[in-house]
Amino acid sequence: MEERIKQWGRDLGFDAVAISGTELEAEEARLMEWLGRGWHGEMDYMARHGTRRARPAELVPGTLSVITARLNYTPPDAREAGEVLADPDLAFVSRYALGRDYHKVMRSRLQALADRMTSEIGPFPYRVFTDSAPVMEVSLAQRSGLGWRGKHTLLISRDAGSLFFLGELFVALDLARDAPVSDHCGTCERCISVCPTQAIVAPYQLDARRCVSYLTIEHHGSIPEELRPLMGNRIYGCDDCQMVCPWNKYAKTAAVPDFSVRNGLDAATLADLFAWTEEEFNARMEGSAIRRIGHERWLRNIAVALGNAPQGGPARSALLSRASHPSQLVREHVAWALARHS
Repeated sequence: MEERIKQWGRDLGFDAVAISGTELEAEEARLMEWLGRGWHGEMDYMARHGTRRARPAELVPGTLSVITARLNYTPPDAREAGEVLADPDLAFVSRYALGRDYHKVMRSRLQALADRMTSEIGPFPYRVFTDSAPVMEVSLAQRSGLGWRGKHTLLISRDAGSLFFLGELFVALDLARDAPVSDHCGTCERCISVCPTQAIVAPYQLDARRCVSYLTIEHHGSIPEELRPLMGNRIYGCDDCQMVCPWNKYAKTAAVPDFSVRNGLDAATLADLFAWTEEEFNARMEGSAIRRIGHERWLRNIAVALGNAPQGGPARSALLSRASHPSQLVREHVAWALARHS
């Protein structure tokens, strides 16, 4: 049965499928310590569900096993990330967000796997998850043998690096578990050294409040001024820790057309993106994970990047066009950026 499930998953396009149990005691202790330090910042949902996050059988009563799956996301047609980061007039968007919203893609494929299982073995209780509920995805994937947790806290696979999405099927089926794999980070700490805001405070320890991905996506208010210069031209997410990881030389491009670049976001200019009206933003970002941050935070993030752009270029003119924006949040970041150019 287990091998058939994995093959069905591969037939549906997943790059790997494995099975774990529901025991996450050690991970639960680390989660509670992390929350106790306040490193989750404004992500109240991380604490809202308490220990249920680390107890799949309590989150979904009746769960006996967890089927974990991964799907590569690097767009084959995207401009090289390092080139974009090196050009301060361009906007860097994390490579995972260049195409269609991964929640939709992963969820539909996991549902298709559940449907295939139901048609083959009959009805059974299950629930689909993909970064959308209190689920410890990396811990479950690690337990299932899909990879190990790197020092940047993301999952790493020997044959696929870390550039992939994760998803889960909680099932009321007692399936044979796959064995975890060992850690292969060794003494390497490149991810820690390269982090622009030093959010990786120690191996396997991330203070999300300093993380560029958190600041540009999860954080709703004003970005701390001391961190703004460190963000460079990163307007949505940050891939630095993955770009330097030696294991990502084995990362594979996405075979799924949904993850192809949309709206030229792999190498768009900051000035062009800053000129989008709210209507343009909503229309262009339809079906994208970026849409959920909203136009206001989109402008906030780009204003910071424009403040870090070279003087004498198009940045100042772009900023002046939003100096009287109705949003106080946008005006504040524009004023900070303009002060950097005066």
